[in-house]
Amino acid sequence: MHRPFLSIGFILGFLGVAAGAFGAHALGDSLDADRIRTFETAVRYQLIHALALIGIGLAIARWPDRNWWIAGALITAGTTVFSGSLYALSLTDIGAFGAVAPVGGVLLLAGWLWAWRATARLPG
Repeated sequence: MHRPFLSIGFILGFLGVAAGAFGAHALGDSLDADRIRTFETAVRYQLIHALALIGIGLAIARWPDRNWWIAGALITAGTTVFSGSLYALSLTDIGAFGAVAPVGGVLLLAGWLWAWRATARLPG
């Protein structure tokens, strides 16, 4: 079943576009340049990984393999932790949220490596 990662990818994509629009139109006057850049980084990583999850969902549909599921779970968790902590940091300026972002980054890296591992099992 490939639908969960397709759904998560499309939802993250929708929310990423909404967050980007919110940041561009509502936050420009209320946040300093550093906090805006942090917010934009969160949006960028969320959108990139939304597309990755859509790709993983399509890969699962074509080549069912447990490794794709693990990659998708890692990327979902990583996106949530990484982008979520950067959104929180930019909106609250509570530095502790910045300390959480690397955990999300490690989860994202692990997800990409696990997807690479899944490709090694592809036919041909």
